[in-house]
Amino acid sequence: MMIASIKIRLFVLGLFVSLKLLALAKEENQFIYHGFTGTNLLLNEIAKIHPNGLLELTNTSKRQIGRAFFPFPFQFSTSLFNNSRPFSFSTQFVFAMVPELPTLGGQGIAFTVSPSVNFTGALATEYFGILNSKTNGLSSNHLLAVELDAVPSPDLKDINDNHVGIDVNSVISIDSAPVSYFSDEEKENTSLTLISGNMMNLWIDYDEVERLLNVTVAPITRTKPTLPLLSTSLDLSSVMLDSMYVGFSSSTGAVASSHYILGWSFNRSGQAQSLDVSKLPSLPPQRKSRRKPYLRIAVPAIAAIILLLAISGAAYIIRRKTYEELREDWEQEYGPPRFSYKDLYKATKGFAYRELLGRGGFGMVYRGVLPSSNMQVAVKKVSHDSRQGTREFIVEIAPQPQETFQGPDIHDERTYCLETSPCLLVECLHYAMYLAP
Repeated sequence: MMIASIKIRLFVLGLFVSLKLLALAKEENQFIYHGFTGTNLLLNEIAKIHPNGLLELTNTSKRQIGRAFFPFPFQFSTSLFNNSRPFSFSTQFVFAMVPELPTLGGQGIAFTVSPSVNFTGALATEYFGILNSKTNGLSSNHLLAVELDAVPSPDLKDINDNHVGIDVNSVISIDSAPVSYFSDEEKENTSLTLISGNMMNLWIDYDEVERLLNVTVAPITRTKPTLPLLSTSLDLSSVMLDSMYVGFSSSTGAVASSHYILGWSFNRSGQAQSLDVSKLPSLPPQRKSRRKPYLRIAVPAIAAIILLLAISGAAYIIRRKTYEELREDWEQEYGPPRFSYKDLYKATKGFAYRELLGRGGFGMVYRGVLPSSNMQVAVKKVSHDSRQGTREFIVEIAPQPQETFQGPDIHDERTYCLETSPCLLVECLHYAMYLAP
């Protein structure tokens, strides 16, 4: 009788211990954080925890990385007869991406499952602080990530600047979609903006039997939608190792954002516990005025426009100066009709070398065709700075008693043009004369 009683007591004790161990094992496979005060997360680079428990992965510093990982690895697969079988897992977290500029944000956040928390050589910007151009795509990475990407990278085949993507060993997503959630009331998808600064919920669920990865997103005020944003068939047997870490990696680029995690629930062996929104820490107050960031773009743009206008104005003045002419006192006495420098410039094709007829006493003589009458003329350039050149120039253009001028078309007479320098003497080619300076 006593022996039977002892056996019963031992059985009950063994059962109690077994149940306790199962409970402890279950607890070791899951956790839930409403804020991160007092947690022992592995923080790396610029990540930090605010006094109120808010996890800040990155701030508005450019080209920076911030990481936060659970300090102990989980068993994500088991090997049986040299075959790896990945386990199901589930996670929920609340995040917010607050941009420095209203419409431009830093790169984003990546929920990451990795065999190590050592990411030496990883780059910021589009690599989220977990890979670089050389390691991107290597099967030896054994890496799974769900990215929240706010900057498009065409070389990585990003679909836009506001998407969720599933990454396996690479930041080139195997599946992605613009950020939206399914509204059970309206029976349609409603778009969301990652860099709105608003808090959002994200759920990731992997089913080892179905080999299906679901990603669901929704505003903080909504319950989990019945339809996920992404539902991707995915065999993780070659990706997951027996021991894997879970956490977040975030990066900024030429433009930055503050990336926050407010709460996090994870379960490696079942459905993650739901987060209680009322227990989450608050975000830092946002700037009341967001005009100042606009000025950083507007001021250089306005300065560039003013510079272009100044250059255009200078070019116009120089162009007018090119065709500007002087009026001399002696022209009242001797002045036959004159031509504009612009017309003579065009007539001689810009005083081209191929139009050069020869050299006169005080200048070069060019062949030309007047655009108004198609008349061929000889144009002699006389230095306006030379006193002798000007005197000879007056003698040459002064009309002889037997000569009559017939206007600017110079049917059979000579005429002239004065510019700052040189003077120009024009005569019909049928005179076949080289004019003295």
